[in-house]
Amino acid sequence: MTLHTPKITGAQGRPVIRQLDEAAINRIAAGEVVERPASAVKELVENALDAGAARIQVDIADGGKTLIRVTDDGCGMTPEDLPLALSRHATSKIDGSDLLDIRSFGFRGEALPSLGAVGRLTITSRAEGEAAQIACEGSRMSPVKPAALTRGTVVELRDLFFATPARLKFLRSDRAELQAVTEVIRRLAMAEPLVGFTLRDVTGGEARTLFRADPASGDLFDALQSRLASVIGRDFTDNALRIDAEREGLRLQGYAALPTYSRGSSTQQYLFVNGRPVLDRMLYGALRAAYFDVLSRDRHPAAVLNLIADPQRVDVNVHPAKAEVRFREPDAARSLIITALKSALTGAGHRASSTVGAATLDAFRPEPARVYQMDRPSPASFARAFAFQAPEAFTGFAEAPQAAAFAPPREEKAQLHDEHPLGAARAQLHENYIVAQTATGIVLVDQHAAHERLVYERLKRQQAETGIRAQALLIPEIVELSPTDAARLLDAAPALAEVGLGIEPFGGNAVAIRETPAILGPVNGAALIRDILDELVDSGDSQLVRAKIDGILSRMACHGSVRSGRQMRPEEMNALLREMEATPLSGQCNHGRPTYVELSLHDIERLFGRR
Repeated sequence: MTLHTPKITGAQGRPVIRQLDEAAINRIAAGEVVERPASAVKELVENALDAGAARIQVDIADGGKTLIRVTDDGCGMTPEDLPLALSRHATSKIDGSDLLDIRSFGFRGEALPSLGAVGRLTITSRAEGEAAQIACEGSRMSPVKPAALTRGTVVELRDLFFATPARLKFLRSDRAELQAVTEVIRRLAMAEPLVGFTLRDVTGGEARTLFRADPASGDLFDALQSRLASVIGRDFTDNALRIDAEREGLRLQGYAALPTYSRGSSTQQYLFVNGRPVLDRMLYGALRAAYFDVLSRDRHPAAVLNLIADPQRVDVNVHPAKAEVRFREPDAARSLIITALKSALTGAGHRASSTVGAATLDAFRPEPARVYQMDRPSPASFARAFAFQAPEAFTGFAEAPQAAAFAPPREEKAQLHDEHPLGAARAQLHENYIVAQTATGIVLVDQHAAHERLVYERLKRQQAETGIRAQALLIPEIVELSPTDAARLLDAAPALAEVGLGIEPFGGNAVAIRETPAILGPVNGAALIRDILDELVDSGDSQLVRAKIDGILSRMACHGSVRSGRQMRPEEMNALLREMEATPLSGQCNHGRPTYVELSLHDIERLFGRR
């Protein structure tokens, strides 16, 4: 079926080229800048941030379709500025001399005229003198008039897309649009922890607060941690590692969660470049690569990371929505993310997320427990109770020995206050679970999962010391590729050689596979090459061969570790606990599941109604 488009023709039947009017140009531009109400909110709030606002309030009605109002306490605009603000490509953010030195959210000068083209827009603002107001409806501006406003700017957008009714048909339900607006505010609130944000739903004339984040105080990390606790939740901040790394002029800051705090989707992944929320496949791929050795494929890490770079090294002028960026040295950005996160995860040692213990406690509570108000006895009270409960001395027979009051052996008493993080082994349950006592509670260890991670890390250390052995193929395997794929694969040849995969050009668009990693055994070279190419296209780098090798090492570790069902002696159990404390990433098995659960004495006593 052919789609025939009507053309404007002249006398000779040729299509006629003509200049579109300003209203049509603005409506076309609005299609790129304003996709839905959330897009309009993003543009207006970013303008408020560029104006230096300390508090921003957003009111919306009917999911933003009938009303979007953004109020800020920024620097404001003069009456002379207002008509310019509604003119296309008029901006205070840049002077146009250097489009690679952009240090603000906005810079294109398209948002306000685009909104005025598809909706009923009113701007009220005050700088130094009196406040003024201007209105724009369907690209038609009204004269500037005096208004009442204490400070800052109020931008009110009503009846979004009234001038382009077809666009309204593509909007989703009010609830879905409201969720999209909320997510935009959440992301911007994480990017600017020192700014206060309020989002209200005023549908029906009754204001309902949907989101509120007061300005945080303290240094950057304290402010960000406080903001993340209110936006994402305290579970995240309690189980996240502080990231602050610098390399090759790039800096990465933020928080990344422990592997055992993994999610079932990528909804808790927030990436920023110079404070700008971005959706960049390369950056998300780097985040995934940093965790690939500690998470299974169906789990996703949680992180809030800001990559800081000289604006000259980042191009944010890729798309009018400004959600995509390009790096002058993408490999440096990717490498920084991977190395910084891996270093932080390794430095966390055996630590596992606190949510594991909370989930265990929930499993122990099949029904609400009756709580008794009791105080925990002091050590002196314990001693008196033990003495009272001891058997009395039997005096009926002269030869009967004096019965001693009950007291734990001296050696056992010393172990009760073992200062090791994972405590001292007390028992083995079902030939698989080690029960250890710490100074403040108990630890329950999955002996097979824990030893599997220990053996795996040992194998990786040995391989790092000796290198990955390559096996030469008697007959090189020739793989025909497209010119683009062949060039992309040969560019990655040095990196692939480091993991034992040797390739070289074989004339035309073919490559020859001459060596494969010995640990992989027989491989389908062509299938492996095409999988690597898919990964190169997706993320710009390939960890596929490395992941395959690590997968084999993981299976070797599984078969070489302590099996479930094996009885262990106390000294073996304690040796396992000590090695866990000294081994990075031992808090989770090779698939990201926790290797141990820690329960505090306080929580245990609550289970029995003693708290």
